[in-house]
Amino acid sequence: MPASPSTARAINDRLALRLFQQEGPLTAGQLKQLTGLSRPTVADLVERLTASGLVTVVGEAGEARRGPNAKLYGIAADRAHLAALDVRTESVTVLVSDLVGRVLAEASVPIGDDTGTGTAVERAVTLVEHALKEAGADRLHTVGIGAPGLIDPASGELRDTTGLPEWHRSLVAALQQRLPGARVSVENETNLAALAEQRDGAARDRDTFVLLWLGHGTGAAVVLDGVLRRGASGGTGEIGFLPVPGTVGLPSATDCEGGFHSLAGAAAVARLAEEYGLTEEYGLTAGATGHEPRAAGAVREAARLVAAPPAGPGTDARDAAGFLDALAGRLAVGVASVVSILDPGCVVLGGEIGQAGGEALAGRVSRRLRRMSPLPTEVRPGSLGGGAVLRGALLTARDRAQDELFPPAR
Repeated sequence: MPASPSTARAINDRLALRLFQQEGPLTAGQLKQLTGLSRPTVADLVERLTASGLVTVVGEAGEARRGPNAKLYGIAADRAHLAALDVRTESVTVLVSDLVGRVLAEASVPIGDDTGTGTAVERAVTLVEHALKEAGADRLHTVGIGAPGLIDPASGELRDTTGLPEWHRSLVAALQQRLPGARVSVENETNLAALAEQRDGAARDRDTFVLLWLGHGTGAAVVLDGVLRRGASGGTGEIGFLPVPGTVGLPSATDCEGGFHSLAGAAAVARLAEEYGLTEEYGLTAGATGHEPRAAGAVREAARLVAAPPAGPGTDARDAAGFLDALAGRLAVGVASVVSILDPGCVVLGGEIGQAGGEALAGRVSRRLRRMSPLPTEVRPGSLGGGAVLRGALLTARDRAQDELFPPAR
């Protein structure tokens, strides 16, 4: 049964809007080539989308041609404003963007362990309000939040998880109250990092892969056939609790110490770096505070030393190589467990530590993995680092806003 005229128009409009999302501004002629639609049909849909306020003229093609230049059409960026939050255990970072994802304001605030729940929530919400004002916007359409912990797949809410601050769960409700009309959603930070690496980073060519998050804690995100898998309780990828050899005990239901986290979390990586002489004495982690920046700094400098061995006294390339070898051995244990069950074909080492290690660390993990698993698996360093969470939160907020604003195909 052929589609009705109204359905055909909705399908064509949706197709054109998706092309504007993917390709950026286009002329009517370029839109005709990409869609295969006739010139009159393209002219009609451009007129409809312009009248609706979803598309506007953003410039001219500038091609050398006789007569006037062709108009460039693009998504009306100021139709809606979005916010993305990266909520860590000790800080919050926010950015505000327009509908096409152009960042208009960005800020962060530290939140110490001794900060009460009410004070912490107020600091975070005030940060968002100030960023919104700096961006020159009066309201937010959609807010995307990345946070550690489990997200209930039924309710979409952050579950009460032992070891995480109470203000994390209170923040979502506070934002909904202080930002009337805004759609607020929360997602696990590792899942958002995987989405960002797939859209804009190291996994752009993969529809099946696993992201191993290496930061303050450890986690994994699983993407199979282009779909992010969350599990029955939202716990897919809680690899920090994975029992592995090389630890002094076993993890419990409320504490991942004794699991993979004990080998690959930032504190463990920082201690390992010290064992190999990668300390502040050599400037490898000078000025860094907290386990994650110290660990990432040590890994980054070790990779640099291996690539370009220095002359003179101090930590040499052998110490750096020994450290990377030892770290790769630890990571390979966790990676091999994931690969043996999922066979993803590709593992991305994400987070600040994964990005810092680059090919020097990824190559070492890959070689060890080949000795431990018969399944061919490419190991890649993440390209977005810790910024992947914020990027993933922005991408999901933009997708949700555009899905609501753009006319659905019926």
